[in-house]
Amino acid sequence: MCGIVGYLGHRQAYNILISGLHRLEYRGYDSAGVAVVNDDGSLEVCKAKGKVSNLEQAAAGVNLTGHLGIAHTRWATHGEPNNINAHPHLSQDGTLALVHNGTIENYAVIKQMLLDNGVEFTSETDTEVLVQFIAYIRNENGCTLFEAVTSALRQVEGAFAIGLIEVNNPDTLIVARKASPLVIGLGDGETFIASDATPIVGYTDKVIYLKDNEIALIKRDEELQILDLTDFHKSDIDIQEIKLSLAQLEKGGYDTFMLKEIFEQPTTLRDCLRGRIVEESSRIKLSGVELNRDVFAKCKRIVLVACGTSWHAALIGKRLLQDFCNLPVEVEYASEFRYSNPYLTPDDVVIAISQSGETADTLAAIQLARQKGAFVYGVCNVVGASIPRNTDSGTYIHVGPEIGVASTKAFTGQVTVLTLLALAVGQLRGTVSPDTVKEIADGLSSLPETIEEVLKLSPRIKELSNIFTYARNFLYLGRGYNYPTALEGALKLKEISYIHAEGYPAAEMKHGPIALIDQEMPSVIIAPSDSLYDKVISNVQQVKSRGGHVLAIVSKGNTSMDNIADYCLDIPEVHECLTPIVASIPLQLLAYYIAINKGKNVDMPRNLAKSVTVE
Repeated sequence: MCGIVGYLGHRQAYNILISGLHRLEYRGYDSAGVAVVNDDGSLEVCKAKGKVSNLEQAAAGVNLTGHLGIAHTRWATHGEPNNINAHPHLSQDGTLALVHNGTIENYAVIKQMLLDNGVEFTSETDTEVLVQFIAYIRNENGCTLFEAVTSALRQVEGAFAIGLIEVNNPDTLIVARKASPLVIGLGDGETFIASDATPIVGYTDKVIYLKDNEIALIKRDEELQILDLTDFHKSDIDIQEIKLSLAQLEKGGYDTFMLKEIFEQPTTLRDCLRGRIVEESSRIKLSGVELNRDVFAKCKRIVLVACGTSWHAALIGKRLLQDFCNLPVEVEYASEFRYSNPYLTPDDVVIAISQSGETADTLAAIQLARQKGAFVYGVCNVVGASIPRNTDSGTYIHVGPEIGVASTKAFTGQVTVLTLLALAVGQLRGTVSPDTVKEIADGLSSLPETIEEVLKLSPRIKELSNIFTYARNFLYLGRGYNYPTALEGALKLKEISYIHAEGYPAAEMKHGPIALIDQEMPSVIIAPSDSLYDKVISNVQQVKSRGGHVLAIVSKGNTSMDNIADYCLDIPEVHECLTPIVASIPLQLLAYYIAINKGKNVDMPRNLAKSVTVE
């Protein structure tokens, strides 16, 4: 949520800031703004509700000619989306401008204190409270801006990533973070800041990922200073190389990022699997497991925590881990886990799953799990993100940047890694046979080619989407490994087309949802030729007998569904545990084409954010 960009250097700041905001649009937002300290010593702020393109129109003709600036895309939390509540926010005296990602939980108390001392507010945001608080401390105590910022941040509660500039100081940029991501890019005589590395790509490949409770003082032509907000000791500066390219952040000839990312999945799964299936498919090699053999050998229970699409991947992971590791496995919403007083011991392994690696609820669950002595293993896509830095070990899914808000290739990457993890731990514990490992490993190795075959269904799915575009409700049904696949298919449709959809275990349909079945409510039923196929046939017949229309996803060569379902999509037959990966592809395409038919912005669906960094 929210995107921060900042620049201090020798170039015109405005162009870099706008370019950075465009690259952060995928995070989700409802307004945007920019502040620049101009060469004439003025501080100019321009803000607009809606898209970054609206901001560009509003900024036309405005004096934004300085070499220091900050910019922001806002996802509303405090106050409605409008020009007034958009960032950057100014102090009452107009000397400070601040951008902020996160939430200040005690803002109301601070605001009342400031009101009592004559400070006036123009917005409804917690961010304006923070910038006014910093200015108040500076003015009351006669201290430096840096001292005022550190004092204010030590008194606020909640999460923040901030960028701050001062009108009388065109050579200084102050940034800080707590439980919200911020990265610093180091160029030749110039410095960049951003919520993630995407705005920095193309300018430099050297970055510093600011750690929790760190503040950085960035000054022109001076050495970067990073301090710990807790005790003000100097932090070690860890410069890392980012391996993103501009090509990865562009559509590459596709109409949308989402379609590009759906069709990238054969390539991304190759990247995900590379080097992890060894010795002619007889062994799975994950360094996170190899380096922690004792932990997984003595493990008594596994708990998976995640949100959204990652939670659906976790449900599939539960079946995988139970089947191959002979362990009790639980799945929790990360947002509920932190408030449920979970029982954890040092013999438990908590697996935290997140595409962005910055999900606030999942980070809080990790912190709680570590406090209770559990070993925490992360499954994440973004290298250097907060979750891999705060877990004991883990595995990257390596599917490349996912720009579309609705996750596609990250989901299949997560399920692939969870399959590898379950096999690796099962090998270690001796609970999975070598023959089973080889069979599934061979299937994993063939997945890229299998997915390429499934993607050939795209024209057929596009055609079918015309039939279903005007439905107002959908039911998605699956059993066993594919109950979570049904949940994920329904979520995709909801996210990008705004059609109400429900995912259910197929057998549960008769315990309530069957009351909704009529000719106007289509059902998508995932029915591969697995151990539960005959049961699913019965569920399809129950839908049809009540006038419902059925689109079935079936294994190629199985024709028994042809005379029952209204429409069938054939997918290659794979091992039962791999069907969620293969079956999810047509579900992604179906949601995509229905949303396109409805004229929706599939890359940036309303109200959603890619990286959910607030609770």
